[in-house]
Amino acid sequence: MSRDSNYDHHITIFSPQGRLYQIEYAFKAATASSGLTSVAVRGKDTVALVTQRKVPDRLIVPESVTNIFKITENIGCLMTGMGPDCRAQVSRLRYEASDYAYKYGVACPVGVLAKRIADVAQVNTQSASMRPLASVAMLVSVEDERGPQLYKVDCAGHFLPFVGAASGAKEQEAMNYLEKKAEEMREYGVDETVRAAIMCLGSVLGSDFRGSELEVASVTGKSGRFQVLTEDQIEAHLNAIADSDS
Repeated sequence: MSRDSNYDHHITIFSPQGRLYQIEYAFKAATASSGLTSVAVRGKDTVALVTQRKVPDRLIVPESVTNIFKITENIGCLMTGMGPDCRAQVSRLRYEASDYAYKYGVACPVGVLAKRIADVAQVNTQSASMRPLASVAMLVSVEDERGPQLYKVDCAGHFLPFVGAASGAKEQEAMNYLEKKAEEMREYGVDETVRAAIMCLGSVLGSDFRGSELEVASVTGKSGRFQVLTEDQIEAHLNAIADSDS
């Protein structure tokens, strides 16, 4: 038995190398448990979310399986990780957003919500009686003053704004793809942003998709309404990508 194995029994114990193994295990669980890859892209006035739709059992109603959630009318969320932990995180996000609106009389900004939920996630790393949630959240919105916003919040409580972000099984490959297009993505319109996210996912997975195999959502323009695309709308984007490649 290695010496370091004695330091992974509790979340509050640092190893001599300064590592918290339970946090590292939480990241692995969030990445590997679902087997999904998720991508978010921020354009000029749009943010798009794309992830795989995998129904674990034929008897399950496909529409009931989702990783994209509406937090408020203007804030959407893409969760990656263990299903129950993701749902718990979404419930807390909705509570915090509604609590802010009740207290201050204005809608909660997405940056404030990301910071708050990151603070909650970080507290879970401090007590031996708790455990981190094995989930990664990507929060999106379009604000009047700051424009399109994309935040990523992980198990340990990190939260940062991104131009493009990814999570899940092929996270690193997707991030490498997005880094190459970071500058041009800033000028993408609505359709370009959605298609860039779909093309990124298709590139890293090395496969073509049908509309039923993807979940796509976007938040756009001054109204900033978060919407989940229908299967027909996704098919239209897939056809446009195929036509541009041919």
